Amino acid sequence: MNISFSNPRFVGLATILVLAGASHADADPMHASAKIEVTDYKEQSYGAAIKDGSNLFELMIQEKFSGDIDAIGTVRFLQARVAGSASFVGMEQVSGSIGGRKGTFVLQDTGAVKGDDVSGTWIVVPGSGIGDLKGLRGSGGFKAKLGQRADVTLDYSFE
Repeated sequence: MNISFSNPRFVGLATILVLAGASHADADPMHASAKIEVTDYKEQSYGAAIKDGSNLFELMIQEKFSGDIDAIGTVRFLQARVAGSASFVGMEQVSGSIGGRKGTFVLQDTGAVKGDDVSGTWIVVPGSGIGDLKGLRGSGGFKAKLGQRADVTLDYSFE
């Protein structure tokens, strides 16, 4: 096949690809920042307790987002604690609004605790958005001191 701009088959294919890409997602990602306040916190250990080793915990947390994200979050973390630090993974259902669009979506979290510093990253689980948040995509993160409100960010777009 001759690939040149004078070949009508190539120009037609290129036009279809450009139009398909343009309708796939918002052109520019948006940025949201917020604070999170923990409103309920429960933890329980699981697995064998190991002296001077890693210990496993399940954390059940309710959070209030305020700022560009105005929502309530329900999260479950699995955490491994070792010698003053911890690693965790979690799934969080978030119900509320982002940039004035209301709905519910799920965040997949991963992070660490070092001393009294907590930090992590998250992604919006693809396909989890409902309501006005249907098609939500994004990623971001959070930072906090243990026991204090977290600063969070989310760079997002819509399919």
